[in-house]
Amino acid sequence: MRIEFTKMHGVGNDFVIFDAPVPDSLLTPHRLRSLADRRTGIGFDQALLLAAAARAHTAASYRVFNADGAEVEQCGNGARCIAALLQRRGMAREGTLTLESAAGMIQARFEADGAVSVDLGVPEFDPRSLPFDAASEQDSYLLELGGETVEIGAVSLGNPHAVLTVASVESAPVQRLGPLIERHARFPRRVNVGFLEILSADRVRLRVYERGAGETPSCGTGACAAVAVARRRGQLEAEVRVEVRGGELRVNWAGVGEHIWLSGPAQISFQGHVEV
Repeated sequence: MRIEFTKMHGVGNDFVIFDAPVPDSLLTPHRLRSLADRRTGIGFDQALLLAAAARAHTAASYRVFNADGAEVEQCGNGARCIAALLQRRGMAREGTLTLESAAGMIQARFEADGAVSVDLGVPEFDPRSLPFDAASEQDSYLLELGGETVEIGAVSLGNPHAVLTVASVESAPVQRLGPLIERHARFPRRVNVGFLEILSADRVRLRVYERGAGETPSCGTGACAAVAVARRRGQLEAEVRVEVRGGELRVNWAGVGEHIWLSGPAQISFQGHVEV
């Protein structure tokens, strides 16, 4: 069976978008891992399954699958790419649209400079929301990693994030600590791991080791998580430029209890089909 897809990326974080309905055989972990392979498959960080909206006044719904085949709750850059694709299809009313996801309703808007912005909801710091094994909610936690102790912040953006502040993202031990924290026993559903370098109150650098995908050139929810953790500690302003390896994102967050917005480019790479 031939399945059509659209390949997109948001500052290097790349996706394959399939329009539902698709056969169940496409969504098996084995099939998705095969398609995610960058030598023998299509190659992607996440696969996004686009479906008809279940509610009135929404444009569509979507599901997110990581490169390892596991379904996850949310993807910020993925949401922006879906919004951009639907805008091209003429589905954006007055420059905005609403999407349905496993993490809740997502508002999207299209900026004058061509950026696509999405409202990723209110960052949730309660450890139970990630989930994360902790006695109480704190700005920072100590995590034991086989004889080494690291300090992290923890927050949910619909999906779980741990954030470490580092002196330099270039020298940060992303490949060593990323997998250890991702699968740490205190994160029963695993966790995305951000390595944050603060350059000024309105500019940071970030690398993210994503749950089920490894390090990616960009991570939208990871950018929001890093800003939320640092701003809650009083280290950042309300609008922050986030430099990632794939480019630059913008995060706007007024503070605790407020919605957080992610902005940046979203581009179509190519369209194609795969035989299933």
